[in-house]
Amino acid sequence: MGRSRYRFTEINKPHLMTCTVLHWIPVFTRPETVGVLLDSLSYAINNGLKVYAYVILENHMHIIAQSENLDKDIARFKSFTAKNLIHFLSKNKIITILDQLAFYKKAHKSDRAYQFWQEGVHPEWIQNEAMMKQKVEYIHHNPVKRGYVDKAEHWRYSSARNYLGMEGLLDVFTQW
Repeated sequence: MGRSRYRFTEINKPHLMTCTVLHWIPVFTRPETVGVLLDSLSYAINNGLKVYAYVILENHMHIIAQSENLDKDIARFKSFTAKNLIHFLSKNKIITILDQLAFYKKAHKSDRAYQFWQEGVHPEWIQNEAMMKQKVEYIHHNPVKRGYVDKAEHWRYSSARNYLGMEGLLDVFTQW
């Protein structure tokens, strides 16, 4: 996946991954841009991606997921969402962000005008139940740690509610 030095250890096992917008540009500040990610994740879930936890913040997302070809599935997810988000930004004439995506684009990406995501996802293989619990809590408490909400379940774009038996925006696997 990209030029990252990090690799998927066990390709069909759960991994924690982070997808970061290029140069940490805050793109996910509108329901429409977050909706692109949620719709894409929903599609992926319906096509074999097993999502255990996620959180979407203004410039990145954390996800714990598993599939038979996780590296390829995540690469497709990032490619699809990048195209759709750039289309949204162009259609809505959000020039400031587009200019930044063009300016910070890596030189070797000469086949496109913009780069949306940073390369790689820094995958961490979840090796046991204790590690899974720790990573799920880390993901869910990200908005709390940043001071955005007082309780993890108050952050709308997260699977924290699912883990409390409440309805979340996506169906996730809460049993490991």
